Parts: sequence; C-alpha cells; structure tokens
Amino acid sequence: MNNRPIGVLDSGVGGLTVWKEITRLLPLESTVYLGDSLNAPYGDKSSDEIYQLARLLIHFLLAQNVKLIVIACNTITTVCLDRLRNEFKDIPLIGTVPVVKKAVEISKKKKIGILSTNNTANSYYQKHLLDQFASGVTVVNRGTNKIVPLVEKGEIDGATIEKVLRQVLLPFQESRVDTLALGCTHFPFLAKQMKKILGPDVTLLDSGEAIARQVERVLEHNQALGKREKVVHTLFTTGNTKVFEEIVGKIADGKKHTGVSSVVLQ
Repeated sequence: MNNRPIGVLDSGVGGLTVWKEITRLLPLESTVYLGDSLNAPYGDKSSDEIYQLARLLIHFLLAQNVKLIVIACNTITTVCLDRLRNEFKDIPLIGTVPVVKKAVEISKKKKIGILSTNNTANSYYQKHLLDQFASGVTVVNRGTNKIVPLVEKGEIDGATIEKVLRQVLLPFQESRVDTLALGCTHFPFLAKQMKKILGPDVTLLDSGEAIARQVERVLEHNQALGKREKVVHTLFTTGNTKVFEEIVGKIADGKKHTGVSSVVLQ
C-alpha cells in the first residue's frame, strides 16, 4: 500500500477530464493536479519549448511527493514522452494518446476521424499509431489550435465556440466518419456540442477511461495502490485561479478539493 498522491499534469485545464476518470475509478487515491494555463496552448510551441515546460511541471509534482505522474496532455506525450522517461527514470510516467485502436475496432464503416492539436496531428508518434492500428481504414486526421484557447478561458458553450466547432468538424462530416477520436484532453469538455453538430451516428471517443485503467494497472503492479480514509485532491494552476475554479466546478461531480492554488514554475 502507498498513500502518496497521484500526480496529474497538463498544459492547462484539459487534463481535468482525465483527472475526473482517475478519481472515479480510484476513489481511495489522493491526487495533485497541475495545469500550466499561463503557457497554454502547447499546440503551437516548438518541441524543445514543450519539453522544457514539461520538465518544470514534473519537477513541481515530484516536490509534492507523488508516486506516479499522468501526463494528461496528448501534445506533451506525442512530442517528448520518451525523452521525459529517459530523464525521469525513478517515477512511472503515463502518457496520453488518441484512442486510435479502439476507434478502428468500433467503426462500422471503417472511416474514423482524429481531432487533435496541430503538434499532435503532425507528430511521428501519431503516425506510428496509425501505421500500427489503422491499416486498411480511412482516417481523417485534422489538427487545430483554435479550440484550446477558448476552453482555457472557460468558453465551453455559446455562439463563439459553436462557430469554431462547426468549422473544425466540417471535414469529418464531409468524409462521413462514424467514429471520432478526440486527441486533446481539452476536447471532451465540448463533447455535447460536438455530438449535436455531428449527429447521433458518430461515436466520440476520448482517452480518459483508458488512462485511468492504466494508472490502476501500474499501481497494482508496483504494489502502490492507496487506501486512505481521507482522500485529498489538491489543484494548482499557473494561470487564472478563478477561471480554473469555475471549470473544476463543471467537471468535479461534487468531489471535494483543497481549492485552486496559484503556482509559478521555476
């Protein structure tokens, strides 16, 4: 048994969609969440910028005495997960990638879409996933950096985000995909609006549940599952705490936390 907390990091608020699934599956585990909203979005940054920022996030979580770190960001994962694992060998790092395999498995028409940030869409990592799991399947792979800044500001409904979504989702409609993998953890905040635009015949998939199950497997393997009578969820952001708190309120499902604290990375 190990009652140290699970660390979760993201470029901003998007990783809360993963944090939600982890806390649902593992209700006896405490967590520490860090979102780098000050530097979001990561989707248009260089590989080295992303790596250097991710290092700072990891060092902060290590200082919080976490036992495992979830990189709840597709962009960080696809750009530099291997590099980070080479540097931080003493703690398990679990990444986040689009659920390509599952999308291929459930697609009836064998036409799938992947929507992510530009960095993820163009990454070698994602190309490898497609080569590995999507042979013989029509894949519409699109990246956009228009959505994350809006989600970071708390604009997850209303006319502005609807207009952007209609533009971004048009290629998937035109190609008549029946399954869309959301390759950015910010995007599940908008699943309801996306479903309305795409219609009932398109299945949306995100990575949250799969990541939570992987966290459970790794902790079981390491004999590090927690069993606390008093679970503590501690949330940090480098950005606007008020906006972050409002977004947490929309996704936390009543889970108690210590409030959102501001942090400066250094």
